[in-house]
Amino acid sequence: MSLLVTGSLGIDTVITPHGKADEVLGGSAVYFALAARKFTEVRLVGVVGEDFPQEMRSVLESAGIDLAGLETRKGSKTFRWTGKYTEDMNDRDTLAVELNVLAEVGASVPPSFADSDVVFLANTHPAAQRQLRSEVPNARLTVCDTMDLWIETAREELAETLKVVDGLIINDAESLQFTGRKNVIDAGYALLDAGLKFVVVKKGEHGSVLVAPSSLTAIPAFPTRAVVDPTGAGDSFAGGMLGYLAGEDVHDDAALRRGLIRGTVAASFTIEDFSMGKILSISRDEVEERVHRMCRMLRID
Repeated sequence: MSLLVTGSLGIDTVITPHGKADEVLGGSAVYFALAARKFTEVRLVGVVGEDFPQEMRSVLESAGIDLAGLETRKGSKTFRWTGKYTEDMNDRDTLAVELNVLAEVGASVPPSFADSDVVFLANTHPAAQRQLRSEVPNARLTVCDTMDLWIETAREELAETLKVVDGLIINDAESLQFTGRKNVIDAGYALLDAGLKFVVVKKGEHGSVLVAPSSLTAIPAFPTRAVVDPTGAGDSFAGGMLGYLAGEDVHDDAALRRGLIRGTVAASFTIEDFSMGKILSISRDEVEERVHRMCRMLRID
């Protein structure tokens, strides 16, 4: 199945206890696309400014991402973000942000992408997500992400968006914030009541929970000692999961569980280097080898 992602592309400066990466490739759509590309072909929809470096575009082209939906907007500048992680890297502070092109009218889905089978609506305003969803009317599986800002400022819009997607990927704090529940399992089932077919609640270093009407799956994060830069881990998680589902052309409960593990593994690679350094360099075989290791760890006879 064809997989489309729409979201941000940016230029990041990241500071962690392991060092600093100046003006590196970032953005939700980028992390998602590179992780998903390990499993299937990926179409990217987004907007950058005239200052977006050719070498960053070349990274995406070399990875085989279809950029027919990437608009370079004349007179505009690319989104930029600078962040610093705490010593334990569980939290980060935004030191500077320049919305630039992201404060303008969003991207549109080109006609050549309108037949996409699987769609991921990365984090942006819920109304914009809904508009983009309408531009791919025959998608067989649509999943969105969100954040605390939209829960606080656009709750009704978000509720409407959840009615037109099949799945939601959300972090634990946001799931509690949106539903008003006290634990993530209860929150997951409350979100199903909104009409979703499945919900994935991300818990960072503590793993994730998949809630579907007939099944509940909880898995830990893949144990890695080399945590260098957590930026983009959640988007890589989504990319690994949906990339797998699109590549397998199935999304029943069993496939969702298999996708959950591959999303977990994709995120575990991303955090091992700054920016796209690690997720770019690995192969599908390396992903599957780590998936096999994780399945062995989860098995208890």
